[in-house]
Amino acid sequence: MSRKLNFLLCTMCVAKDMSREIDLIPAALSQTDIRTQLPFHLRQFVAEQDYDKRYNARDQAIWRYVLSQLVNHLKDKAHPVYFNGLKRTGITLEKIPSIDEMNICLKQLGWRAIVVDGFIPPQAFMELQSLKVLAIAVDMRSIEHIDYTPAPDIIHEAAGHAPIIADEEYAEYLQRFGAIGMKAIFNQWDVAVYEAVRSLSIAKEDYDLTNYEIVKFEDNLNELLASPGEPSELALLTRLHWWTVEYGLVGNVDDSGIFGAGLLSSLGESRHCLSDSVLKLPLTVEAVLTSYDITQEQPQLFVTKSCRHLTQILEEYAATMCYQKGGSSSLASAMSCGVVTTTEYSSGLQVSGRLTRLMTNALGGEIYIGTEGPTQLSVACKELEGHDTTYHSAGFGSPVGRICNLMKPLEDASEYDLQIMNIKREQIVCLEFLSGVTVKGWLKGLTKEDGKIVLLSFENCTVLDPKGDSLFDPKWGAYDMAVGESIVSVFAGSADREKFDVFPPKPEEKKSVNRPAKELPNEIKFYLELRNFRNCLSNNEEVTREEFMELVQESQKSHPAEWLLHLELHELSLSMKMHNEITTLHLESLCKTHQEFKHLINQGLELIGLENA
Repeated sequence: MSRKLNFLLCTMCVAKDMSREIDLIPAALSQTDIRTQLPFHLRQFVAEQDYDKRYNARDQAIWRYVLSQLVNHLKDKAHPVYFNGLKRTGITLEKIPSIDEMNICLKQLGWRAIVVDGFIPPQAFMELQSLKVLAIAVDMRSIEHIDYTPAPDIIHEAAGHAPIIADEEYAEYLQRFGAIGMKAIFNQWDVAVYEAVRSLSIAKEDYDLTNYEIVKFEDNLNELLASPGEPSELALLTRLHWWTVEYGLVGNVDDSGIFGAGLLSSLGESRHCLSDSVLKLPLTVEAVLTSYDITQEQPQLFVTKSCRHLTQILEEYAATMCYQKGGSSSLASAMSCGVVTTTEYSSGLQVSGRLTRLMTNALGGEIYIGTEGPTQLSVACKELEGHDTTYHSAGFGSPVGRICNLMKPLEDASEYDLQIMNIKREQIVCLEFLSGVTVKGWLKGLTKEDGKIVLLSFENCTVLDPKGDSLFDPKWGAYDMAVGESIVSVFAGSADREKFDVFPPKPEEKKSVNRPAKELPNEIKFYLELRNFRNCLSNNEEVTREEFMELVQESQKSHPAEWLLHLELHELSLSMKMHNEITTLHLESLCKTHQEFKHLINQGLELIGLENA
């Protein structure tokens, strides 16, 4: 028995050992249980795995081929935690993982997983990650895309992302990235690119579409990518995610290992990435300025010193983001994005809506902000009673800053301070801001949260800008004035996402799985019979050579070009000590007549210890 064949058989034994260990671990929550524990606005993205119906015997063969190849290739190239991580997350070489079985293991690491249909909005993906929930694409790549798939699939998500969270520092980085990423401001261009990438990935796996139709999706994406404009916070953060979580190397530029999921789950990329043709750069925050092309192998990669180093780089970039900076520059970024963002006053009041108005003073400081359309008022990301998007359906506007002659921020004023300033309920109150903005009206109420004044509610109110022009007229109804000396944070989305869901709806269309149904039954039958033979051998059950040879001959006659089927038959013949010349000759013939998968056959033959065809 050759060394590589022995390695393959050993990894199969490890897989069985891993399965036995899983049985000893207490049961985890089911997908239904996890779904009910998620925030309501995230539940729409949870899919059903429906294992037996979704994955056929050829899917299992694809998983086995790819995982066996990757484990063999990565044994001295991957981050040291990778192989331990495979075991600790319940991933075996023999079968596509059941999400419920994975959750049994992930529970021990403090994480959970859900299955999703393909791409989900980046903000939803990030929020799930912040909750220590892995979003795993439920689909399996087709045999035509066995080297690399244009769409998320369970190989990439389960075998790429999951194992590395066994490293506590990396898991901390992943969760922190999610918490920061969900606050990153994005714009309409980001939304359009997300839709274009999602549509293209669906198209490339849809066998009903012609190449001409697929090119139209590619052209749409390329047109968007050709004119990106100023990159948003999310676009820059996405680059850091790409160069670390997806395509990261660890170590130093002269001796690095793989930890990025995109590399760990791609046969082609995992071989290419460590070659001399790829430039290796030490990871710094400059990575956010390096764009990437998802359709091409990467010309350069970044090398982190450690998983702790990743968090340092992330925090360095986060310090520049609007959610930490606040102020007029952050408000300007939010206003230019054209989507719902949240503005947080120093009092703690949060205004969530599409920001359309920003007034500043001579020093550039914010003095008045306004939104258009549905707006929500919250404190600590909990919507204030009576201040939902229905009540503020047309928008919200309010001054920012200090009140003249009040030597402390209005939000910190005591009852005595308010009395001295003649700010009394059920009376006419006139507030003059240092900025020159004035608010005058009948004070109906005052809202306090956590000891701070966050809102003053007026009737018959007039609001004027420093030039005396009207900002609010009594004819418009009641007026609620936000209280706050400054804007301390601006971030993407709404504050209370349970009450104000701004995610785009879950896409209805789904990509086709493998080939159209009319082509599947016969060839899948052979994969299934082959898998049954393999299971019999694993269980020490008797398999006659006559039965096996009949399967070989029928397969070659009915599906001569189904290379993976014939490769598995060849491997099984060796396991049965048959050294079958028929399977060898057939594979050699396929290599000559089908150049497109010659390298895949050769990789398989190399792994089971035979010379290249």
